[in-house]
Amino acid sequence: MRVLLVKTSSLGDIIHTLPAVTDAARAIPELRVDWVVEEAFAEIPGWHPAVEQVIPVALRRWRRHPLRARRSGEWAAFRKRLGEQNYDLVVDAQGLLKSAWLTRYVAAPVHGPDRHSAREQLASLFYDHRHAVDPALHAVERTRRLFAAALGYTPEHARQDYGLDPGRFAQELHGPAPVVFLHGTTWRTKHWPEAYWRELACRVAQAGYPVRIPWGNDIERERAGRIASDLAGVEVLPPMDLAGLARVLAAARGCVAVDTGPGHLAAALGVPTVSLFGPTSPGRTGAWGPEQIHLASDFPCAPCFSRTCRYRPTRADRRHHDLEAEHPLCFTRLPPARVWENLRRMLEGVNR
Repeated sequence: MRVLLVKTSSLGDIIHTLPAVTDAARAIPELRVDWVVEEAFAEIPGWHPAVEQVIPVALRRWRRHPLRARRSGEWAAFRKRLGEQNYDLVVDAQGLLKSAWLTRYVAAPVHGPDRHSAREQLASLFYDHRHAVDPALHAVERTRRLFAAALGYTPEHARQDYGLDPGRFAQELHGPAPVVFLHGTTWRTKHWPEAYWRELACRVAQAGYPVRIPWGNDIERERAGRIASDLAGVEVLPPMDLAGLARVLAAARGCVAVDTGPGHLAAALGVPTVSLFGPTSPGRTGAWGPEQIHLASDFPCAPCFSRTCRYRPTRADRRHHDLEAEHPLCFTRLPPARVWENLRRMLEGVNR
């Protein structure tokens, strides 16, 4: 059986889909999967042994320059590639209009979530077969159940397997295994305060654990530099691609992460991680797997699931907190001392 999977972005969503591919490959040994994914994340599907072809798409770039995409022939080449292979069925695991639109160019039955389950209800109109999936479930479980319904098997819910081999990213370590700080995220409100990162870096380094800080853009590089400034044992890493980040994570003793794609990559590689949630909740999108600690704020307005903080500080807030350095205030419920205590206990139990 040959299946086309459409799951284009984001980094966390792509990683959340890997366990469903593992389930399907176990249930259907002859299964072959091709995966349509945004070009920026095209490395990751190829790490799964059941994925035969990775088909990059550049929707983000093409939307910015539609005429250039058409004139260059990229869009036509992408459509041609979708039509070249004979698929038994297509699974749209994204549930968005943009992903559903791509399925129009494949001559095969299309499966996807029904209108009550899809992230955008209108997407379900593009599907030949619609499946009900409880939207309250964690993203990993939703995708596992969608695959099971589309391909006709029952997933082994007790098993947690992303299908990745950490050994492929193994590298020789010189010195003790580090703790990695995954501080970058797309929402301003999901950023743990920079001053908190620096205090945590001091605590971790003083306890004898080296700290390594990766970054993905200039803003993150500058923040990483400020966190590490003049701290012995704390190092900002050089620029790297996703495979490079995976090598760093696979060698780590543990991680601290905000609600971010690289945190899900750490979980997929089996790295013990403390994840921090302010405006979001781990219930639906928390790092999934063993040795994952989720610390969620119990601030009065959390979780708000908003990219913009609308909380109005009280007089007590103004007396007890630096409103600029500790923004957003929901993270004041997750101070460095609390995070360090959880991280310390976790690190002491890690055999790396």
